[in-house]
Amino acid sequence: MATPVPVLRLPKGPDPNSRGFDPKSSRFIALCRTSIPTSAASEADNEQLQKEQHARSVLRETFLRCLLSMTNKKVQFNMYERVKVEATFGASDIDVLNFQVSDLHTPLGVQKEALIRCQDVISLTFDT
Repeated sequence: MATPVPVLRLPKGPDPNSRGFDPKSSRFIALCRTSIPTSAASEADNEQLQKEQHARSVLRETFLRCLLSMTNKKVQFNMYERVKVEATFGASDIDVLNFQVSDLHTPLGVQKEALIRCQDVISLTFDT
């Protein structure tokens, strides 16, 4: 049986050419709180912060690999109001705000091409 995959949303970077996130931005503080304050200077906290950053990078890499492995496969989306749709996954935009799919089977019919907003998706499953 397929395991549901929750959708992970990361905040946008401080500018379009950014390689990281501004830890002082209100968006970062609201969405990506660390369990350890970044202002702490002790080595124990620094070591714990490095472990947390490593765990976050592993999660990001796993999510991106998941998106790659879904390409051109049938994906079932569980959406709000108990709506379940099935489509062939195509791609995601850079901010992971939309999924491009084809042959979208909905309760109302089939759409040849469509965009699914990630905010509407609770979980998704696909066979590997």
